Amino acid sequence: MPERTATSRELAVLVLAAGKGTRMKSRTAKVLHPIAGRPMLAFPLAAAEALGPARLVVVVGRDAEQVRQAFAGRARFAAQPEQLGTGHAVLQAREELAGFSGDVLILYGDTPLLRPETLRRLVACKAESRADLCLLSAEIDVPGIVLRGPDGRVARIVEATDATPQELLLRERNTGVYLLDAGLLFKTLDRVGQENAQGEIYLTSIVELLVADGCRVEALTLEDAEEALGVNTRVELARAAAAIRRRVNVRHQLGGVTLVDPESTWIDVDVEIGPDTLIEPGCAIQGSTRIGSSVHIKPHCTIESSEIGDEVEMGPCAHLRPGTVLGRRVRVGNFVEIKNSTLGDGTKADHLSYIGDADVGAGASFGCGAVVVNYDGLSKHRTRVGDRAFVGCNANLVAPLTLAPDSFVAAGSTVTRDVPAQALAIARSEQTNVEGWVTRRRAERAAAEAAGEESARGKSSEKRPRGPRKPSKRPR
Repeated sequence: MPERTATSRELAVLVLAAGKGTRMKSRTAKVLHPIAGRPMLAFPLAAAEALGPARLVVVVGRDAEQVRQAFAGRARFAAQPEQLGTGHAVLQAREELAGFSGDVLILYGDTPLLRPETLRRLVACKAESRADLCLLSAEIDVPGIVLRGPDGRVARIVEATDATPQELLLRERNTGVYLLDAGLLFKTLDRVGQENAQGEIYLTSIVELLVADGCRVEALTLEDAEEALGVNTRVELARAAAAIRRRVNVRHQLGGVTLVDPESTWIDVDVEIGPDTLIEPGCAIQGSTRIGSSVHIKPHCTIESSEIGDEVEMGPCAHLRPGTVLGRRVRVGNFVEIKNSTLGDGTKADHLSYIGDADVGAGASFGCGAVVVNYDGLSKHRTRVGDRAFVGCNANLVAPLTLAPDSFVAAGSTVTRDVPAQALAIARSEQTNVEGWVTRRRAERAAAEAAGEESARGKSSEKRPRGPRKPSKRPR
């Protein structure tokens, strides 16, 4: 048996992410499906990174190149071209862990809810108990049943299909998260056979082998069984995403953000929000968005990878697309869409407007229905709007275009040339009033309707039968 010591040991983390994910029914690798703005695999990787491991290895299989590209620089990678069980997956990492003599923590790419503090407790459990193997258990519905001996230690893991009726009543189950010495791990796995219906090497088999060798195996039961949720279907993906969103919302609430209805407020993991911000129901805040203090976001707004300054008022039903930056005290009203644009302090766009690829100064104003026409069918062009410029209702600014500071665009104008400072731009056709047009139009319509009714009556009479009358059946 290896020497037992209570001192802290060097740690490596191995994340198994080679599964085919067939139950997801997707062309996308299972561990790349997004949860709250990150691919699923990012969550166990982040939990592992929080422990400061000496080595971090991800075992990849299906769509290996996609996974490598998504997480390049964050981990080493080992390939499992043929999936022959969890034990076989661990063996594929032997080369990446060569020369490592500390403990190995085994995690899974499709288990995104494990918290770093839980993993720290597992590391502490192994050190304090001087166990050779320490595993995480939970009261969850998975096949691996944890059987304990009279001393309370783990005796073996039995699959539900092989369990007795009494064993099936036990609620403590194996999560598959193990912590043990690297040398002991590979030495024991080399003894595991493939004599089973699937012909696979099961990682769970090492538990019984270690107990038979006189090694000490301990199980740390999760305080929150939800952490052990594995994602194999899109139903479970939605459950995991809902759990992550709840955690994110609680974090912001504890940081001074008011969420009127947390259940209907979706905030991605990487969003930052300042204190005293109020977010009303139905909002989705995505990507790497940064929101300042004392911001008011009204119902049903969508914000994607944007920056919002302090004291901004937004919504309802407004949409910020990626690359938008709003300065202090900007006001964005209902059904306004802004994309890849910067709005200076105090600028207002209150109703039904679109601002795309624009650099707008401070104190500018966009009237109802104003549109920045940024696309000519081939290329996007930028518009520059100076400080205090005023754009009237239903005006079109056709880029590339510059409105100088203190310029003014009249309502209904389509502006295609630069507007100098202090100038009024009027770009609309001259109005013409046609006298008596309505009276004539109504008369024409009435005549047409009358002619149509007469024609319909004529066609109806033509269809009546012209043959001899049928004899009367009345008695004479």
